Amino acid sequence: MLSGWQLFLSKLFIIPQRWVMAIMGFLAVANAYTMRVCLNIAITQMVHRRPREAGVDDGSCPGDIDEVITDPTEINGFEWDEETQGIILSAFYYGYIVTHLPGGMLAERFGGKYSLGFGVLSTAVFTLLTPWTVNMGGATGLIILRVLEGLGEGTTFPALNAMLARWAPVSERGRMGSLVFGGAQIGNIAGTYLSGLVMKETGDWHSVFYLFGSIGILWFILWALLCYNDPESHPFICDKEKKYLEEALGRHRNSQPSAIPWKAIFMSVPLWALVCAQIGHDYGYFTMVTDLPKYMTGVLKFDIHRTGTLAALPYAVMWISSILFGWMCDKIVKKNWLTVTNARKTFTTIASVGPGICMILASYSGCNTEAVVILFTASMGLMGAFYPGMKVNALDLSGNYAGTIMAIVNGIGAITGIIAPYLVGLLTPDSTLVQWRLVFWIALAVFILTNLVFVAWASGDEQWWNSSAQDPSKHNEAEAANNRSVNAEVKL
Repeated sequence: MLSGWQLFLSKLFIIPQRWVMAIMGFLAVANAYTMRVCLNIAITQMVHRRPREAGVDDGSCPGDIDEVITDPTEINGFEWDEETQGIILSAFYYGYIVTHLPGGMLAERFGGKYSLGFGVLSTAVFTLLTPWTVNMGGATGLIILRVLEGLGEGTTFPALNAMLARWAPVSERGRMGSLVFGGAQIGNIAGTYLSGLVMKETGDWHSVFYLFGSIGILWFILWALLCYNDPESHPFICDKEKKYLEEALGRHRNSQPSAIPWKAIFMSVPLWALVCAQIGHDYGYFTMVTDLPKYMTGVLKFDIHRTGTLAALPYAVMWISSILFGWMCDKIVKKNWLTVTNARKTFTTIASVGPGICMILASYSGCNTEAVVILFTASMGLMGAFYPGMKVNALDLSGNYAGTIMAIVNGIGAITGIIAPYLVGLLTPDSTLVQWRLVFWIALAVFILTNLVFVAWASGDEQWWNSSAQDPSKHNEAEAANNRSVNAEVKL
C-alpha cells in the first residue's frame, strides 16, 4: 500500500505511470536525435561551398541560396571537402556502436534509468563543448568529440528497450513503442528546423549546439526525478496500475535473469532476420537524416532557413504516421486479423519498399522542388511503419533480454551510420543530381534485399531461450515448438 505522501504524488498524475515513462522516453530519444543531427544542418554553414566550373551541365538547379552568415574567417571558413565532411558526419557512429552491448547488459542487470540518463547527459555536455572544440581542434577535434558523443548515446535504445520490457503490456506495445521510438522524428524535426531558424536569426552556428546541449541537461533532471526502472521500484505508482502490470507482464519475464544465453541468441534465425531488417532501415534512414540537408543545399540550392524547414517536414510526417501505424498494428493484432509475426512482416515491408521507390522518383523529379519535397516526405512517412514492424520485434522475441537483443540489433545496424555518410561523400564529390541518383538506387537495393530476408525468416513469437534458458529440461520442447511456428509463418 502507498503511504500518505506517495498517495498524494500518485494523484498528481492524470495519466498512468507507464505512460509517464513512455513520454519521458520519447523526450529522451527526441533530445538524443536533436544533438545527433544538428551538425547535419550546421555543417552546411561551417564550410566553404566550392563553385562548380562554368559551362558544365550537371543537372544543377537554379537556387535561392542567400548566405545569412557573413564572417567567412570564423563561420564559413573551414576547407573541408565532401569526403572529410562524410568522415565527420559518420564519426558519431564509431562510438555509438561500442556502447550498445554494455549499455543493454547494464540496463538488464541494474535497470535502464541511469544507463539511459547518464548517456544522454554526457552527450549534452559534449554538445555544449562542440564550438570550442571545432575552433581549437578543427576537423580532427570535431571527429574525436563526435565519437565521444556516440559513446554516450549508444546506450539509448538498449536501455529504453529494457525499460519497455518492464513497463509495456503486449496489448499496448505497438503504441508505446511507436511513441517512444517516434521521438527520433521529433528530434529530427527540432534538430533540422530549429537549427536553420536559429542560424538564420543569429548568423552563428555556435548557438545551435548551446541550445540543444542545454535542453539535454534539463531533460536529465526531469528524468531522474520522475522515472524508475520498473513498477516494483516506483515509489508513487498507484496500486491498481502496479497490479495490472504485474499480471500483464509477470508471466513473460523473469525478475532477474541469471545468465544471458549467448549461444541460443546467436543461433536464433529470427534474430538475424531482425538484424537484416535493421540494416535496411538504418541504411535508408541514415542516408536521409545525414545527407538530406546537403541534398537540399547542394542540388536544390535552398538557403539555410528553407533547408531547415523543408528537411524537418518529412520527419514530422514520419512521426505522425508512426503513431497511426502503431495504432493500426495493435488493432489488427488484437482483432486477430493477422498474427503478431505477419503484422510485423507486413508493416516492415510497407516501410521498406515504399520509401525506396519514393526516393528514386524524387531523384528523377529534377528541379521540380515541390515534387521532390512531396516524394521525400512520402518516403519518410511510409518509413514510420518500421516502428510497429521490426522496431518492436525485439520485445516479441525476448522480454527478459530485450536490452541485449536491442543492443545487438541496433548496434550492427548502426554500422550503416558509418558507411552511408562516407559513401555519399565519395559518390557525390560535386553534389550533382546525377551523382545523387546512384545514392538513392543503392538505398532502394538495400531496402529490398534486407526486407526479403525479414519476410522469409522473422518471427513475432517469444523465443524458447527467453523463458527456458534457465530450465534445460524445457529446451528441446520449446525449440521444437518455435521451429514449427517459424516454418508455418514462412509458408504463409
